[in-house]
Amino acid sequence: MAPRIDHIETDQILPKRADVVIIGGGIVGVCTALFLAEKGVSVALCEKGHIAGEQSSRNWGWCRKMGRDVAEIPLAIESLRFWEQMNSRVEAETGFRTGGVVYLCETQDDIDQHAAWLEHARPYQLDSQLLTPDGVDKLLPGSTRKWKGALYTPSDGRAEPQKAAPAIAAAARRKGAVILTGCAVRGIETAAGKVSGAVTERGTIACDTVVVAGGAWSRLFLGNMDLPFPQLKTLGSVMRTKPLAGLPEQAVGASDFAFRKRLDGGYTVAQRGANIAPIVPDSFRLFFDFLPALRKQWHELRLRVNGRFIEEWKIPKRWSLDQATPFETVRVLDPAPADSILEEARVNLSRNFPAFKNMEIAESWGGLVDVMPDAVPVISHVPGVPGLVIASGMSGHGFGLGPGTGRLAADLVTGDVPIADPTPFRYERFLRGGKAGKAA
Repeated sequence: MAPRIDHIETDQILPKRADVVIIGGGIVGVCTALFLAEKGVSVALCEKGHIAGEQSSRNWGWCRKMGRDVAEIPLAIESLRFWEQMNSRVEAETGFRTGGVVYLCETQDDIDQHAAWLEHARPYQLDSQLLTPDGVDKLLPGSTRKWKGALYTPSDGRAEPQKAAPAIAAAARRKGAVILTGCAVRGIETAAGKVSGAVTERGTIACDTVVVAGGAWSRLFLGNMDLPFPQLKTLGSVMRTKPLAGLPEQAVGASDFAFRKRLDGGYTVAQRGANIAPIVPDSFRLFFDFLPALRKQWHELRLRVNGRFIEEWKIPKRWSLDQATPFETVRVLDPAPADSILEEARVNLSRNFPAFKNMEIAESWGGLVDVMPDAVPVISHVPGVPGLVIASGMSGHGFGLGPGTGRLAADLVTGDVPIADPTPFRYERFLRGGKAGKAA
């Protein structure tokens, strides 16, 4: 089920000490490692499975400023700046290309919502613009539909999820970072109230700082430390086609399909606005945290009761640092895609852009997306735990925001002037009464 990811060489010897230990080898973890290594900080990255094994290789590959939560726009701007220079920075192909991103509008309400977002984004002087119906036809010829309009950002782009994180990890390693795969972190040791080490399945790495960039696993890891982290998972399903000629270069999203050109000449295709939300025990524990978001986005979620309820019920929530953990039991989350949703995407796309009718599907896959109640990530120190930084809860935005998130996390670690205001991403916004208590 998993997409084919570029292989890189990793380290075999566990260092006795590093300034920083990063938990997680996804796009956020490897970008944090790269920027710390460039700052001259000694860093060890520990990944329980393999680099980009989960959502960092399974996402759509969009790298956009457009449509972001206003709190994320400065971080998105910095991320795009890093993406534009990433191939030269890491001396490898990440697949990044500036091709533009388009949100197609079907109703006047769509137009009004995008116009409102443009007003909020105006201070950032983005090149986002609303297109007329004729403007859409000119930009995206070949559609059978006369669209109401579109929101378009020419400077946004795309990259290849199966290439990017491995290339960045390899560059971080060349710059001195230790990259360990098949090496789960079981927990964190403290001394005098501060982080003093990361306990892995292979032994302990003494360190001053730990960065939790564990994606969908972060809630479980932090819960063992009695740190609440209100995170749920949704299932996204994606497919890629064999090469197709004469179709748009832009990444395009409508209400019921999305596609973007791939470096190999094919397209990544998905059903936009149709994620499955498995009902799991945490769905009940976090019901009131997510209720406001559910009211706003219920039409985009398809609630399902399936085998994940029992799977997550059985996962231990507590463990000691001298015993095997859930991270060693399940190295890679590899869910099956929802074939019915992918078929909907294929039908919807072919109906609106007939040139896709002859597309041949090369492969498909599923991925579990970690989401927060406000759909904004946590990139933050943790009050009361000096030396602990969280960079997680990316809510489906992690790939595009990965470089900026990694740089901001690195700045928080070193105390340098942050590349973007970290206030919107602070961990404390989820703490009831402003204090860390036992994890729900």
